[in-house]
Amino acid sequence: MPGYVIPSIVEHRVSPKGKEIIDKVYKFVNEECIPADAIVEAQMPEDASKRFLNTYPPIIDELKAKAKAAGLWNLFLSEGHYKEGSALTNLEYGICAEIMGTSYIASEAMNCSAPDTGNMEVLAKYGNEAQKREWLKPLLDGQIRSAFVMTERTKASSDARNIDLDMVRDGDSYILNGTKWWSSGAGDPRCKIYLVMGKTDPKNPNPYKQQSVIVVPTGNPGVTVQRALSVYGYDDAPHGHCELIFKNCRVPASNIILGPGRGFEIIQGRLGPGRIHHCMRSIGVAEKALEYLIARINDPDRSTFGVPLASHGVILEWIARSRIEIDAARFLVLNAADMIDKTDAKGAMKQIAMAKISVPSMALTVIDRAVQAHGAAGVCQDFPLAKMWAHMRTLRIADGPDEVHLNQLGRRENQRVKEM
Repeated sequence: MPGYVIPSIVEHRVSPKGKEIIDKVYKFVNEECIPADAIVEAQMPEDASKRFLNTYPPIIDELKAKAKAAGLWNLFLSEGHYKEGSALTNLEYGICAEIMGTSYIASEAMNCSAPDTGNMEVLAKYGNEAQKREWLKPLLDGQIRSAFVMTERTKASSDARNIDLDMVRDGDSYILNGTKWWSSGAGDPRCKIYLVMGKTDPKNPNPYKQQSVIVVPTGNPGVTVQRALSVYGYDDAPHGHCELIFKNCRVPASNIILGPGRGFEIIQGRLGPGRIHHCMRSIGVAEKALEYLIARINDPDRSTFGVPLASHGVILEWIARSRIEIDAARFLVLNAADMIDKTDAKGAMKQIAMAKISVPSMALTVIDRAVQAHGAAGVCQDFPLAKMWAHMRTLRIADGPDEVHLNQLGRRENQRVKEM
């Protein structure tokens, strides 16, 4: 089995250790994770009442044990992060994440899946020693999972200033009241903590100092998992995207991260790397879709109007355009990752925005071509393409919709020209 070919333009930026890990990730994903994708689905109960907060596929623990033994664990924690990380650069991890994106289960198998990656980065970067000991360590060990609880049903949450779940100080506690939804990961029985964003100081004249982030244990009185939401009909069990109700939920004040009014600072530090991680994995998804497209048109039983599908010029054009678009998007992602390495997420805002805008749309286009080549088979459960499309479509909304990033990028470019 040939290994992953690192793009020549960045090969000199990949260390010998990085190349070794990339090779191991490629082998693990192709030999262990991709064959397990179908097993993960088969091990989930069909009964809707048992798909959340009760069970998860046992093969996941088997894959995690193999990944740990191979040293393929917490690869996302780059240089300068918590000591349990792999010390890969963001660029090196970007290549690993692309490979993980070709499998449904690979990221989780290596403890590199969202939202845990972002939550671990928050606790590693902003948490105090007690918080790291109580919550970061079991997350790093893969003993528990987590959810990031920010989006609100009644607010336009793409503008985080609108977040208004009440977080009122009462002695040594905060009391939380409000509703959240699209809390990804909250349906998993292994989810033991929520990182919740709310307002602690709604009258602060600085709208960026009104919010705070606090850790709420899942068994805490006053918090209820109301329901799991579907994504184009997919429930994404056992992970889930849940609506949560907080009603007089009392949480120790010591659970607040970094301090009152620091919520915006935290989410900006979290979302920068998280956005690029999504883009990295999406390149792998697009590559997988292209594989399906090519395999389908070369099936000897597939011909139309007397000629094989692969002989139709329009389909060959789909392949060519997909190759160009995937490679162009990959360079955007790797450039953003490299800029993070050279500066930080804030210094790479422009590059991150460009990747976040471009990559999900590119992946959707490639998947759509693969669906078209499969005909009716492309939209049913016999192939993973429909599910891949549904997941990719959410990324045009998650971590800030396209329009927000386009507006910010446009303003930044316009200002640059004005300053010349």
